[in-house]
Amino acid sequence: MVTCQEVGPLSSKPDPRPLLSALLSSVKRASGRYERFLERRFPRFYLLYATSHRGFKALFLEAKEIRKIKINMAHQGISFQQLPYRDMERLRQFRRDLIKAIPVSLLSLPPFANYFVLVLIYLFPRQLLIHYFWTPKQQVEFLNIYHGMRREAYPDIIDGLARATQFVADQQIRDPMQRLCTKVQQGSHPGVAELHAVRSLFSGHPLGLNRLRIWQVKALSRVLFLTPHLPTIFLRYRLQNHVQEIQHLDRAMLKLGVKELSDEEVNRACYVRGLNSTRLSPAECREWLDQWLKLSCMLKDSEASLLAHSMVLLSTNYQAAKEPGNPTLNDMSMGAMSFLLCQR
Repeated sequence: MVTCQEVGPLSSKPDPRPLLSALLSSVKRASGRYERFLERRFPRFYLLYATSHRGFKALFLEAKEIRKIKINMAHQGISFQQLPYRDMERLRQFRRDLIKAIPVSLLSLPPFANYFVLVLIYLFPRQLLIHYFWTPKQQVEFLNIYHGMRREAYPDIIDGLARATQFVADQQIRDPMQRLCTKVQQGSHPGVAELHAVRSLFSGHPLGLNRLRIWQVKALSRVLFLTPHLPTIFLRYRLQNHVQEIQHLDRAMLKLGVKELSDEEVNRACYVRGLNSTRLSPAECREWLDQWLKLSCMLKDSEASLLAHSMVLLSTNYQAAKEPGNPTLNDMSMGAMSFLLCQR
């Protein structure tokens, strides 16, 4: 017969969770006091500190979301083009941010080089920092600067369209294109139907992506914020890839519906497509985006050149049409236009 011995009460270890919770609360209170001290005594440094803190937090959360999207793509066996709009746009923007951040990260690798990099970042935040680390004021300022830089290429692109089509043999397609260029140069905003009517010129000779002259490819690359300092074959390849990427985003956005987008998402979408949305109201941005989608979703992949040129044709005079009295491309030289954009 087996007898059971009485077993005394087991010794239990103290629960560490209350202690950990109290420690975290103390750290949060100390951090809050430190931040209030910085805000009161060193407001400019506090702004940099708060922006960096929010930037790292947002970047970390975004990286987690990107990882989830990548895992879902692998499990479901879907490509980038099959993603919902928001996931597709997240991947596109994160990839561009990563490309911009890599050189800064490499510069920081040598011993003590990080101090030098910090000085460079402080002096050149627009060129070296990704948008997570821009202050709200810098967001607007830098976007305006970047738009001013690409807008400098707009008149050359429109002049190139007019020159390239003046010797087209078919008068029925040549005349509408000439009228369209003249209309934009005189400060009027074209309609989607006018662009759609000349689409055949952009699928082959003379305005297809593979038929454009090198200076036209470089100008369009600037509009899409792509470096023009590459061999011609790479310029054409990158330009075509980025325009097709915008087409895929447009189709995904149409499935979602513009009404489902927040004002911030609409502004960002307009800016990516050539319009300076920082100077327009949300309603005006939505109106422009509806026009853009109407055109984009009528075009075939072989007509990507028209979509790239539409970034210029549809955005050049849209703001002026909403604000009568603004100078147009026909009223000012390139130098005067650059000055106006910087001073506004």
